Amino acid sequence: MTAVSSARRALRDGAGPLGSPDAHSRFGLLLLVLIASYLLSAFTLSKIAQSIELVLFLAALLLALRTSHLTYRWRVVLVVITVTGTLVAAAGQLSGTDAGIGLAALWRALMLLLAALIIVRRVLARPTVTIQSIYGAISAYLIIGLMFAAIYSAISHLSGAPFFVNGETANTQTFQYFSFTTLTTLGYGDFTAAGSGGRAIAVMEAVVGQVFLATLVARLVAAFRAPAEGFGPPGKVPPVVPARRRAPPGKAAAVTSRAPGRARRAGPGSRRPSPGSRRPGPDSRPLPPPG
Repeated sequence: MTAVSSARRALRDGAGPLGSPDAHSRFGLLLLVLIASYLLSAFTLSKIAQSIELVLFLAALLLALRTSHLTYRWRVVLVVITVTGTLVAAAGQLSGTDAGIGLAALWRALMLLLAALIIVRRVLARPTVTIQSIYGAISAYLIIGLMFAAIYSAISHLSGAPFFVNGETANTQTFQYFSFTTLTTLGYGDFTAAGSGGRAIAVMEAVVGQVFLATLVARLVAAFRAPAEGFGPPGKVPPVVPARRRAPPGKAAAVTSRAPGRARRAGPGSRRPSPGSRRPGPDSRPLPPPG
């Protein structure tokens, strides 16, 4: 019972299996989920695939909440809200109406915005920059692109007007393509927003993408240091062993032993026996003269 209660307290406080809050800051799985959701929407346009993409976005948000330092109660509240909202959004997505698809896109944008804020805050709060920090920054960058794609989809379905000029096809694939080319400022020019609202949001996305790359990602890459081997987790400084002080030459005092473990330094007035005053030992007798 004691082990179970201590494990529950560790999960409630946000500590990981290693006993530290940083043990849960694993962004590699989150990055894989985001890549899978992008590839799923890039190769299929079925309603079931879009619902699966919505579930993957929910999983990304839950993984982001897992890395946060929120209290146990707040995490439970956010999980209940996000799961309920995702079920409603999936029902609207499967309905096939413009209003349902537009509201589902808005819900995806809100979930991705919350996930990006949690990840960036967690990455900046880490005491050291590790490979997990780089994974977190890349995940936040992908989330920003997917979030703006969801916003473009919501504008297209809720406004009723064509989003792109010249009647270009507007679907999940083209929205994500247009979002990431805008985020990275590639500017191919094959897709252009027709309305003033879409153009304004595209400009905001380009600015956010440049600021994100020039500040957060560049700072993390410049400060990245691999953890030293043999000294435990990152951030732990190896112990410094103080060097022993040595007496300068010529000033080393004579030390005479009085008792085991104790020593006495000879004073300036102490007498030292002269070579002539020593008593002859058994082996110090003079040799006889040669015969």
